[in-house]
Amino acid sequence: MKSKWIAAPYLVWMGIFIIVPLLIVVYFAFTTADGGFTFNNIAQVGQYSEAIFKSILLGIVATAVCLLLGYPLGYIIARSTVRRQRTMVLLTMLPMWMNFLLRTYAWMTILENNGLINRFLNAIGLGSLPLINNSGAVVLGMVYNFLPFMIMPIYSVMAKIDRRVIEAAEDLGANRLQVFKKVLLPLSFPGIATGITMVFVPAVSTFVISRMLGGGDMLIGDIIEMQFVGSTYNPYVGSALSLVLMVLVFICMAVMRQFGSDEESEAMMP
Repeated sequence: MKSKWIAAPYLVWMGIFIIVPLLIVVYFAFTTADGGFTFNNIAQVGQYSEAIFKSILLGIVATAVCLLLGYPLGYIIARSTVRRQRTMVLLTMLPMWMNFLLRTYAWMTILENNGLINRFLNAIGLGSLPLINNSGAVVLGMVYNFLPFMIMPIYSVMAKIDRRVIEAAEDLGANRLQVFKKVLLPLSFPGIATGITMVFVPAVSTFVISRMLGGGDMLIGDIIEMQFVGSTYNPYVGSALSLVLMVLVFICMAVMRQFGSDEESEAMMP
């Protein structure tokens, strides 16, 4: 009984800073300025469907790139010695110690028309390239900022995989591809699912990266921000957009959790 009271401070914190704000968003999403109930705010979300789909698409692309880069990196870190693991984890987390805006500003300096890359290309006679103010720059910013969120869950799960399981599969005649497909991938899928969730959620809702690297390319995060602090102030529509985005994120998380549970169950089957 006493152990339950230990969680009381967290429950209070969660109630004040998570549940209450969510209830406020839901309230504003279904009310008018005079407090009346309405579905009109939700209906207006449809006019921003292009921004929603583009945000989801760029989020999926950024998440896929992070997975392609983060999975082998997580495996390499997990299979290194303890001393090297500490060093590599430190190097992975080191960029996160810098302010998010400063990291994005740094990419602006690198990618802009007079940035470091284009200066180098001009110096060797290749001419400058449009590296900024496009969707590619937005995806690059997402990958750079959110890649550690993919690496660390995969690494933490892979580090717990007993190497004797891999050795047993090899002794039974499995080649490297079969070991990866039948052993490593199923056992590491909980880390993959966590990494995908941790990358996709901030990527699909970002507004700083798209504003600084996208050149006015509006994503759903930018539109929501404008509804609350911009010239088109309308917290009711902004709440409706936030609610729809929240539902989409919850659906994604539920699917990944279910898929991860299925993969984990298959991996434990004899």
